[in-house]
Amino acid sequence: MDEGRKAAKLAKTQADRYVEELIEIATIPSISTLPEHAADIRLAAGWVCDRLRAIGFENVEVLPTEKHPVAYGEWLHAPSHATVLIYGHYDVQPVDPIDLWHSNPFEPSVQGDYLYGRGVSDMKGQLLAILKALELLRRTGELTVNVKVLVEGEEEIGSPSLQAFCLRERDRLSCDLILNTDGAMLGRDLPTLVYGLRGLAYFDVKLTGPDHDLHSGMFGGSVHNPAQVLCELVAGMHDTEGRVTLPGFYDKVQPLSTEDRAEIALGPCSDKEWRGLTGVPELFGEQGYTTLERVGARPTLEVNGLTSGYSGEGQKTVLPAKATAKISMRLVPDQDPKSVGEQLRSYFREHTPPTVRLELKTLAENPPVRIRRHAPGMSAAAQSLRETFGNEPVYTLEGGSIPAVSILGGTLGVDSVLMGFSLPDDNIHSLNERFYLPNLARGVEAYIRFFNHLATLGVV
Repeated sequence: MDEGRKAAKLAKTQADRYVEELIEIATIPSISTLPEHAADIRLAAGWVCDRLRAIGFENVEVLPTEKHPVAYGEWLHAPSHATVLIYGHYDVQPVDPIDLWHSNPFEPSVQGDYLYGRGVSDMKGQLLAILKALELLRRTGELTVNVKVLVEGEEEIGSPSLQAFCLRERDRLSCDLILNTDGAMLGRDLPTLVYGLRGLAYFDVKLTGPDHDLHSGMFGGSVHNPAQVLCELVAGMHDTEGRVTLPGFYDKVQPLSTEDRAEIALGPCSDKEWRGLTGVPELFGEQGYTTLERVGARPTLEVNGLTSGYSGEGQKTVLPAKATAKISMRLVPDQDPKSVGEQLRSYFREHTPPTVRLELKTLAENPPVRIRRHAPGMSAAAQSLRETFGNEPVYTLEGGSIPAVSILGGTLGVDSVLMGFSLPDDNIHSLNERFYLPNLARGVEAYIRFFNHLATLGVV
C-alpha cells in the first residue's frame, strides 16, 4: 500500500513552488568558514525558523552555539508514536575561484533540468524537500509521528560546536530515530541508502626555515628549503601502490566483508564514467580494490593544499621562509582519529630534519560510522524510496564524512537514517554546483512516505 497518499499526491502539484523557494534560500550566501558572512548565517537560520513557524511547528527558535546558531522547531502531538529528529544544515562552502563559475553562485539559475548555484545540492535542496514534506503532511493531517528539526550552520567547517550543543540540549533533542537529510544517490533513478561513513582527521602542517624569504642566488645551497623538505615528507607518506606508509595506519582496518563488496559492486559508475567525473587521464589508488571500494570503504590520506614561496605572475627568485600543507585522512571502522593523528605526528617528528622547525595542528577529528542496515527505520526508508522511484534502493558506504551522524548518535544513543537526493555529478564543494530538479519533487514524496511508513511500523 502506498502510504502518505494524500500528501504525496498533493506534492506532485507543487513542483514550481519548490523551485521558487529553493532559489530564495540559495540566494543567501551562508558561507560558514568566512567571518564576513556572519550576517548571512543569521539570515539563513532565521529563514529556516520562519518556514517551521509557517508549517505550524512550535517552540521554534534560533539557538546559539559557540559559533553559528542552530535553527530548531518541534511538533509533538503524537504521544503514542515515535519521535524523529531531523538533521540538516544551512551553511555552504566558499565559491572561489568565482570567475570560473558559469553564472553568479548566489543568483541561482535554472538551465534545463538543473538549478545552478552554491549550496543548491549541498544541502539546501534536501533541506527544502524535507520542509515541504512536513508542510504537506501537516496540511493533510498525515503527520502522525512526533518531529523535531535541528538545522545547523557549521557542517561545512566540521560541526565544531555541535557536540557541546547536543550535550547542553540533550533533553530537548531526545528522540527514537534521527533522519539525516544530508544524503545522496548513486544515479538519477537509483535511490540510495548510506549505511556507513568514513571518519575524518584533518591537519595543518607548517615548516619554517629562515625567519624571512631569502634571495635564492645569495643563499641557495646554504639553507635547507622548507618547500623542498615538505615535498619530500609528503611524497614519503604513500608507496608506489597507493598505500599509506604511516606505521600502524592499517592495524585497525577491518577487511571488507563479502556482503559489503557485493553491495558496492552494484554501484552504477564504471571506471570510464569515474574518469569522466574527475577529468583525469587515468585512475589511481590502493592496489587490490575497485574504484568504488577505494572511495567508500578504504582509508585514505590526501594532501588538500600546498603553499610556499612565490606563485604569482612572472619571476621572483626567493628561497621561501615557510611551507604549509593541509592534510586529511578518511578513516574506516575501527580506526580512531586520535590514533591516526598520533601516527602522523610520529612520522613528521621522525622524518623532519633539524634544519627546519615543525608545527602541526589538528583541525578536525570525526570517527567513522556504521548504521544497522536492517533496523526498522532503514526498512521504512527503503520502502519509501522503492515506491517513489520504482526501483530497489542500493545500500552503499559513503566516502565522505558527516560529523553530525556520530555526534548526534553518540550523544542521544539512537540510530540514524541517511536519505538525500544529490547526485555524484552535482559538483558539490566545486565550481558550478547544481541540483537535478526532478529529485526535488521526488525527494518531497519520498520523505512523505517515510514518515507514514514509520507511523505504520509504530516503532523505530
